[in-house]
Amino acid sequence: MNPKINEFFEGLTKWKQELLVLRSFALDCLLLEEVKWKVPCYTHKGKNIVLIHGFKDYFALLFMKGSLLQDSENILFQQTENVQSGRQIRFTNVEELLAMEAIIKAYIFEAIEIEKAGLKIAYKKKEDYDFPEELLDKFKHHPTFQTAFEALTPGRQKGYLLHFSGSNNPKTRIARIEKYTFKILQGKGMTDCTCGLSKRMPNCDGSHKQLDK
Repeated sequence: MNPKINEFFEGLTKWKQELLVLRSFALDCLLLEEVKWKVPCYTHKGKNIVLIHGFKDYFALLFMKGSLLQDSENILFQQTENVQSGRQIRFTNVEELLAMEAIIKAYIFEAIEIEKAGLKIAYKKKEDYDFPEELLDKFKHHPTFQTAFEALTPGRQKGYLLHFSGSNNPKTRIARIEKYTFKILQGKGMTDCTCGLSKRMPNCDGSHKQLDK
């Protein structure tokens, strides 16, 4: 057991006992315990296998390469349609968790074997995402904006493309593009800090709101 993980559990006010059970399952599968993304993460030879985390209405075991699992029990959740790799098993009480112990461990062992085999996720590239007509029109009339967009990292470009294309309403797509034009010209991603006050740089943590007071 990792002492830092003990500190994580000591600070919990919700799902504490439930996540401790998930922790025991992961350790039973001989995974190494680490802290990543501020939650317990369980690894095999340096490779992330699963992590455990709690939400408002449920707690979950997240498989980092869950999309490669067979999911014979049909229990995996894709958090959003844009999540390519991770898959969750969700729970709402400790009773269902204990009843599924054998199944959960079987999924963990399958995930370990996937990592041992060196299987990779076929991630979509930026070129695989649609560029909405409204964005292309913006490029046509504002070359500086196009240059700034193309200078962004692939991940930041993908985030914008998913957001801009996420509406079927042309007016909404235009409004979204206009909303983020200044950020793009600054070389920032959607969730990047622009005020310089964030304690989680480069990500925004909402500190900019104090500027409006």
